[in-house]
Amino acid sequence: MPPKFDPTQVVDVFVRVTGGEVGAASSLAPKIGPLGLSPKKIGEDIAKETAKDWKGLRVTVKLTVQNRQAKVTVVPSAAALVIKALKEPERDRKKTKNIKHNGNISLDDVIEIAKVMRPRSMAKDLRGTVKEILGTCVSVGCTVDGKDPKDLQQEIDDGDVDVPLE
Repeated sequence: MPPKFDPTQVVDVFVRVTGGEVGAASSLAPKIGPLGLSPKKIGEDIAKETAKDWKGLRVTVKLTVQNRQAKVTVVPSAAALVIKALKEPERDRKKTKNIKHNGNISLDDVIEIAKVMRPRSMAKDLRGTVKEILGTCVSVGCTVDGKDPKDLQQEIDDGDVDVPLE
């Protein structure tokens, strides 16, 4: 017999979804079914929460479940923040596939993203976090201030580019 369900217990569930879309309830069911929640309703809540800022982007969503109530918070990855900073037009996921992000963002945008990602970064100070975000820019395929992000990382190491410590 399963243990008795404790209503005061707080459970965090992380789900990766496409912003603004109601995901398949079948993918949510194994994670939140045992907590006594309706996958369809939770899917709609996630879609509503991600629709305004993250439409069409893949983001991680944290569901905080307590007393059969779910609170949805978006936990953006560095890549999602970089793609959002590129300010690309929204695209239909079903029609355009394998998109190349070849835009350009400013170093100030990278520093802002680094400040958002700072609590989850393993770097000692903000300089290291900025270099992590520049590495993400390499994998996304965008440039920073018209330069290759790898060159900018080298300039930060050499001390040519100033990055605030906090």
